[in-house]
Amino acid sequence: MEILAKFRMGTLFLMVAASSALFAQSGVPGEPQNHTSILDARQIVGLSIAATERSWQALDHYIYMQRDEDRRLDSLGRMKSENVEVTRMSLVNGARFAQLMEHNGQLPSVTEQRKSDEDLDKLQHETPTEKTERLRKEQENKSFLREVLKAFDFHLVGEEIVAGRPAYVLQATPHPGYQANGKYNKLFSKVEGKLWIDKQNFGWIKVDGQVTQSFSIGLFVARVQQGSHIILEQACVGDAVWAPKRLEMRASARILFLKSLDIDRILMYSDYRPAPDNSYSLSR
Repeated sequence: MEILAKFRMGTLFLMVAASSALFAQSGVPGEPQNHTSILDARQIVGLSIAATERSWQALDHYIYMQRDEDRRLDSLGRMKSENVEVTRMSLVNGARFAQLMEHNGQLPSVTEQRKSDEDLDKLQHETPTEKTERLRKEQENKSFLREVLKAFDFHLVGEEIVAGRPAYVLQATPHPGYQANGKYNKLFSKVEGKLWIDKQNFGWIKVDGQVTQSFSIGLFVARVQQGSHIILEQACVGDAVWAPKRLEMRASARILFLKSLDIDRILMYSDYRPAPDNSYSLSR
């Protein structure tokens, strides 16, 4: 069970890291865009990367709801089991706090509620040293962003209307010879995808990516197989601030090189709202 829990957390990170890296969300608050000149693919992506950092900073001050559907599939793609969690993503002392609201349609169990209370108490009484370490890890998780232009080749393949918005369509493929410099950058050479970028403010409307080479999660505990699929859909939730709306990963994996798993992991996000200043709200 512990191994499966680690793999579950690993696939969640893969979904966020891979989609954010290849398909970084973006928005440029307060900066009107001039599209009279023709932009090439690298210019479009470069503008997006710079804007993404501002968008992430804005989203650090939002609260929202998250629905996590974790499905195990049989060899024919039929669902064998499903685990569903609904979580309120709040802010406590400026830090993200995930409060479990429902588990498989039921209120949290006594054990789950006790764990949530312990996590909340720990965050409320965070020491300066613990805060420094938390911020260091958060920064490390975002540090890959500036490597994107080095890690991938981007090709503008056309324009389409997506979700009612005009969008650039780009293909992203790993750049031959790229040398990974960060903790997570080794993933870059193993994924590729297609991107739909909003023409008005460079937000990512949709992403369709896949794993082209198998790779390991967590010291060889699990290995994600070639052909695993990632789909990201986003929406504009504020003044040119783009945020995830739906993120799905269909993954084939092997645990300890023995047990084979087919997983369909879907994260759905809703009710984005700016958090009240210097406050937080938690509901039982």
